[in-house]
Amino acid sequence: MALPVRVIDAHHHYWARPGMDYVVTDLAADVTTVPQVIATVYAECDAWYRPDGPEHLRAVGETEWVATNDTALVAGIVGYADLRAGAHVEEVLSAHVLAGLGRFCGVRQRAVWDSHPAIRPGLPFTGPGLLLDADFQRGVRVLARMGLSFDAWVYFPQLPEVAALARAVPEATIVLNHLGGPIVMGPYTDRDLVLAAWRPLLAELAGCPNVVVKLGGIGMPIYGQDWHKRAQQPAADEVAAVWGEPIRWCIDAFGPERCMFESNFPVDRLSMSYTTIWQVFDHTSASYDDAERQELFHDTAQRVYRLQV
Repeated sequence: MALPVRVIDAHHHYWARPGMDYVVTDLAADVTTVPQVIATVYAECDAWYRPDGPEHLRAVGETEWVATNDTALVAGIVGYADLRAGAHVEEVLSAHVLAGLGRFCGVRQRAVWDSHPAIRPGLPFTGPGLLLDADFQRGVRVLARMGLSFDAWVYFPQLPEVAALARAVPEATIVLNHLGGPIVMGPYTDRDLVLAAWRPLLAELAGCPNVVVKLGGIGMPIYGQDWHKRAQQPAADEVAAVWGEPIRWCIDAFGPERCMFESNFPVDRLSMSYTTIWQVFDHTSASYDDAERQELFHDTAQRVYRLQV
């Protein structure tokens, strides 16, 4: 099996962090190992903010940096905005659109949270129940009216909140990140039990036609594997043996036209190479026909994010 000739990497980051820098040249080097990747979608990660100016507009600096520094690969930019900001929401989104030079396509406001003290809250910390907040949902309506999508990053016990948001704002396109957060940490120590709880929650969400899902995040240590601790990274067949069935379950639940593959680099780089992760997706999707694979690897991302590729 071989990858389709046109692949969109639907989720990656750039950042400058001690010992973990990942900037335009790093992604470009990775993509040379998978030449089928013709375009990408950048996802916000608290990087490159403006150092001054109105607080609610500082995150626009991230969109500005990506739009001016990556003119070759990034076809879509998902930025950050606090959608609870009331009258400021449309101002911030308009600033992102202007800064994105035609590539700004949506917002991610991370909602990851769990009540167990062993699970640290995600940053920026929004507290519990963000997706159910009335001000937030009003902001999502503004987002939808402007033709932009919302990326939802949650842990699997929060999937009912994603479904509630999808039903409350049916005109919004909601992109569920990283398989819906099947974490193995804190009180969730048994991966089989996690997946057994995750499936019915995700099945309920699949009943919301305005929700699509990103298939990836499988190299994150919080998903229960120790690959990042090894002297030698795993081969594609080992990773596919762990993640192939859950990924195919998602594809069958949502349909290929509502699923897209993502590298989640450089986060997943902790566990595997860029080549390996796309080999995993290739092996995992081998049972689907060419049209379905084209949806998974390219068409869903292009359509959902309205990419000019």
